[in-house]
Order: sequence, then C-alpha cells, then structure tokens
Amino acid sequence: MTRVDIDPQAVGSGAFYRFMTSVIVPRPIAWVATRSPEGVDNLAPHSFFTVSSVDPPVVQFTSVGRKDSLRNVESTGEFVVCLTPAKLFEQINATGTDFPAGESEFAAVGLEPEPSATVAPPRVAASPVALECVLQTLVSFGSSTVVMGRVQHAVVDEAVLRDGRPAIDLLDPIARLGAIEWGRVADVREITRIPHRDWPGHYTPGARRS
Repeated sequence: MTRVDIDPQAVGSGAFYRFMTSVIVPRPIAWVATRSPEGVDNLAPHSFFTVSSVDPPVVQFTSVGRKDSLRNVESTGEFVVCLTPAKLFEQINATGTDFPAGESEFAAVGLEPEPSATVAPPRVAASPVALECVLQTLVSFGSSTVVMGRVQHAVVDEAVLRDGRPAIDLLDPIARLGAIEWGRVADVREITRIPHRDWPGHYTPGARRS
C-alpha cells in the first residue's frame, strides 16, 4: 500500500473539503425545513447530519456557510428534519439550489408542505419520517456552524414500519457520497455484537448465534 500524505493547511480548505466528503461516506441527509421571521418556508438538504444524544434526543446538522436554514433557526429556534427517500431524489437535489431568501423551496420544486404538530416550520408531506426540533445549541467552527436540536416530536408513515420499527428497505433513503454522487442502501447485512464472555474462545466467524 502506497500512502499519500495530505496536509489540510497546505492544500487549502476547499480541496480538503472535497477530500473529506469523498471519504466520509455515505452521509445521511438532513432535509431541514425552517420558517423565516417573515413567514417564508425554507427547505434545504444538509449532508453533515447525525445523532448527538439519545436522552434527551438531540440531532445535529452542520451549515457550511451562513445559509437560510441557519439564519432561520437562529431567529426562530425551530426546525424540522425530514427523511430523504429515493423516490424524491430530484426534488431533494433541487432544494439545494440557491433560491432567494424570500422564495420557498416547497413551492419552487413542487413539494406539498404538511403542518407540524409542535413547531411552526412544516414537514414534507411526501417524506415518511419527520423530526420536529427546537434549538438546543449552536457551535461555530470558522465558516461552519453545528446546529443541535432537541427532538420534541416525531412522526412516521405506518407504511414504512415492519414489526413496529422503521425498515430500511421501506424507508429507501438516499445519501451523499463524493463530488456530485449520491447513493442508496444496496446491501444490508446483520450481525450481533459478541458478549465478552464469548470472546475469543467460543466464537466462530460466520456462525449463527441464538
């Protein structure tokens, strides 16, 4: 194996950003709905997205630059994260267009909004899952800001449930990869964690465990 050394400072932030987004993959997408103080609904995909805390339930997304999503959350303290199903691929990508702040992406790309139960920003009616959040905290790192929101309400389409749990094949989410690449979940494997009492003497790789 021949390694290539990369110094983030030497290559610059733009080049290293492209490197990171090519190797930190796949990245789930937070399809973030917000509402401006003037009442304009905004919808944008953010691919730096993950769970921050379980108890209390907190999720986070990162705004790279000062985008409408960030400005609206700063002003109102509310946002909704919707799941990005593959069937809405073109619309999800289109909501990343730099529409003017006074124009709603819902209307621009032909998505129906749905009233949320606990916050002002609407949900995407065609998305099977939505997390309604209130701002927990903001953490800034240079040109990027991490937005953490406490989930105070969640909804899920019963059609994507199997045995009472959201099923990955029914959710069919898309994720961001490198450059302009996107991906879907193609191969799902199951494996259980190995209890310490079974390590290493009684464990055979590939063996089915009860």
